[in-house]
Amino acid sequence: MKIIGISQNIKVTYYNQLEDCLDQNLINLLKLCGFLPIPIPNNLIDKNNNHNLIGFLENIPFSGFLLSGGNDWGSFEDRDKTEINLIEYSIKKSFPILGICRGMQVIAHWAGVGLKRVKGHVNTKHIVRGKREFEVNSYHNFSIKCCPKNFSIIAKSLDGEIEAIRHSKYNLEGWMWHPERETDFKLQDIKNIKRLFN
Repeated sequence: MKIIGISQNIKVTYYNQLEDCLDQNLINLLKLCGFLPIPIPNNLIDKNNNHNLIGFLENIPFSGFLLSGGNDWGSFEDRDKTEINLIEYSIKKSFPILGICRGMQVIAHWAGVGLKRVKGHVNTKHIVRGKREFEVNSYHNFSIKCCPKNFSIIAKSLDGEIEAIRHSKYNLEGWMWHPERETDFKLQDIKNIKRLFN
C-alpha cells in the first residue's frame, strides 16, 4: 500500500498551545482511494532553518504528498516552511503532490504567483469548466492571481477564477475545491486522486 504524507492545519487552543490537526474525512478519502495516509508535523523546522523534516521524510517510504486546506498563507510560518519544503522534496524525489485549496495557493506561491481576494467563493457550490463542466464546493477567500509559469489551467470558475492547475513537467497539481468535504465523495475526485498518486 502506498503511503501518502499529508500536511496539517495549525490551530491555537484556549491555552495558547499550537496544535497540528487534520480533517478525518481527508484520511477517509485517501484510504478509500487505496492509500495509507500519514500526517506530517509542522514543527520539524526551527527558526534557523535547521530541520529534522528531511530525516522524518527519509525514514518513512512515502510515495507522494497532499497539501491540505485551512490556514491562510502567512498565518503560521512553520506550516508555510513545511509545505514549501515538501514541494522541493517531492520534485527532487519525483514524487507526486496534490494541493487542496490552501495547498494550491502554496504551490502558486512556490511558483512565484501571489494571491488576490475574491468574493462569493466561501461556503458555496459553483460550476467549473475545463475539459468538461462539473460542480465543486468552494471555501476560499483568496484565489491565485494568474497561472504560474510552466503550469496549465485545468479548470476555471464561471466568474473567471482559476480553480485547478497542473505543472507541465512535474507531477504537481492543485485544486481549489475540497473533495473531502463532500457528503459522498465524488467519483471524479477519487479517480483523479488515484491517477495522480499511482
